Amino acid sequence: MRLNELRPQTGSRKKEKRIGRGIGSGHGKTSTKGHKGGLARSGGGGKGPGFEGGQMPLIRRIPKRGFTSLYRDDAAAVVNLQSLNRFEAKSNVTPEQLKGAGLVRNSAVAVKILGGGELSKPLMIQAHQFSRSAVEKIQKAGGKAEVIKPASAIKDGAQKAK
Repeated sequence: MRLNELRPQTGSRKKEKRIGRGIGSGHGKTSTKGHKGGLARSGGGGKGPGFEGGQMPLIRRIPKRGFTSLYRDDAAAVVNLQSLNRFEAKSNVTPEQLKGAGLVRNSAVAVKILGGGELSKPLMIQAHQFSRSAVEKIQKAGGKAEVIKPASAIKDGAQKAK
């Protein structure tokens, strides 16, 4: 056996469909497009998603409500107290540590601590916002809740000062 003698196994490769090459090819005349209609024309068939043959599309029949504000700040990432029990007692918990632990996706976004569940150890927690119940539970466990400014607030303040 030589390299120049290698061939694919018979039946493993299919012949290419060559359309518009005469009646004898089986794909001549209308070139497999049928007779007339949008799909037979050049550039036809590209009506896009949601096109329903001229009928009023579903997306336009359903009533619309609300809007997306162009000026909305990114919503705060929320973390419940019960998920903070994974940190060691008397440790300092920052938004960067929450991101490292997988509790927050983006540390640039504001972090809000909610009072869901119970805190079993004293922790020094730094976050941008706290719920009232979260502060009470943190203090009850012997810890401390410290409010820090988000990076976006610092940027906004610098821009307003100019």
